[in-house]
Amino acid sequence: MVNNQASGIAPAPRSCAGCGGKIADRFLLFSMERYWHTRCLKCSCCQAQLGDIGTTCYSKGGMILCRSDYIRLFGHSGACSACGQSIPANEMVMRAQGNVYHLKCFSCATCRNRLMPGDRFHYINGTIFCEHDRPSATLLSNHLPQLQSNSVMTDQKVC
Repeated sequence: MVNNQASGIAPAPRSCAGCGGKIADRFLLFSMERYWHTRCLKCSCCQAQLGDIGTTCYSKGGMILCRSDYIRLFGHSGACSACGQSIPANEMVMRAQGNVYHLKCFSCATCRNRLMPGDRFHYINGTIFCEHDRPSATLLSNHLPQLQSNSVMTDQKVC
């Protein structure tokens, strides 16, 4: 948080990155190299005013997020569930059953084809299968729980 009046010298009016209006408030926020009204810097998912809930905000995939929504959307560790490598904050991800994946790692366990947004897939015991490589019903009934069918979504569509 920045005190806009601290020096006693009237600063040049700044524009808010959220609403575009001039910031004449006593306090303003500086985040992601831009200035904000305290009321305008909000979580893209829950709409919480970020200046009211802490001193930290997160940005990924064009979204500004509070800590709890960042963890909910991108996982606590920030690591890919397939390869275990770190996922950079500016990288798009794929999600399935609470797990987070690099785009390149979200692929069928059988044919290794990468799944794209809109593709249907099956997620069984942490393993991803494309629609064509779905395990047989016999295998499912003997060894695995109920088959779950899903559609791929990128992180920008989850809120």
